[in-house]
Amino acid sequence: MTRFPQLLVIYAAVSWGLVGALSRYLSAAGFSFAEMAFIRCLIAAAGLFGYLFLKDRNAAKINLRHSWVFLFQGSVGVALCFIFYFMTANTVTLSATTILLYTAPYMVMAISAVVYREKITLQKVGALLLAFSGCVMTVGIIDRSALPLEGILTGLGAALCYALYTIFGKAGLEKGYAPVTITAYSYTVASISLIPLCNFQTVAAIIKSDNSTLFYLLIFGVFFTLLPYLSYMKGLERLDSGKASIIAFVEPLTAAAAGLFVFNELLSAIKIAGMCLILLSLIILNLKRTEKL
Repeated sequence: MTRFPQLLVIYAAVSWGLVGALSRYLSAAGFSFAEMAFIRCLIAAAGLFGYLFLKDRNAAKINLRHSWVFLFQGSVGVALCFIFYFMTANTVTLSATTILLYTAPYMVMAISAVVYREKITLQKVGALLLAFSGCVMTVGIIDRSALPLEGILTGLGAALCYALYTIFGKAGLEKGYAPVTITAYSYTVASISLIPLCNFQTVAAIIKSDNSTLFYLLIFGVFFTLLPYLSYMKGLERLDSGKASIIAFVEPLTAAAAGLFVFNELLSAIKIAGMCLILLSLIILNLKRTEKL
């Protein structure tokens, strides 16, 4: 039982690490990035509200005065983040896609320093310098195999949106909402905001021409979004958040493995070293002891 929370977090991380690979398949099948994001959000939102109604219906209630939190978090932190992430996964390697997303904690750190007046510590600065060095190595600047600029920009765009998701999520927590409530409403808003960008006739035609795509869409929404989120939250109930974050490093490793074995994406020694620096920086960032500047 002591291993079970860790296994839940590992399952979540592995699932998230495979999202980019599945998005490539769905994109090749004819779905647009917005349509993939819509279906993923819709399935997850329906599942999360089902979970809330079964477990605690009161948790599904919100104050309309706080709707701005869910509007911004859903439209920017979820919908736009997913679109940028899928664009990145179809432009650069899967490992680079995930590593670029992992710059989000440092964007959160910078935004929080301004918005919440959070202290900047030597620990945070050291972690940031390591992460920056790792990013320079990962995107291929040093070994002259630089990633396409478009992929770098969309990857950092996804990270920024995810950082804003975290910031708005913190605002929701401060107003007394449970994480599952915040996520359910943000995914619902994301689904609604993506409707104008979707061609449902095209979606229906793709599914009709190949029934297997419906199966993969369900995997996308249920096994790679809904269940991983619930598993991660369940794992956090018995794990320190810092330890859970470190275990979640399985995500970029999974993405790298998928890129290698499915798409033959080879990594240079410099890129691998860069990924290790970024993961090390996140370990340092999650250490409890800090020293104020």
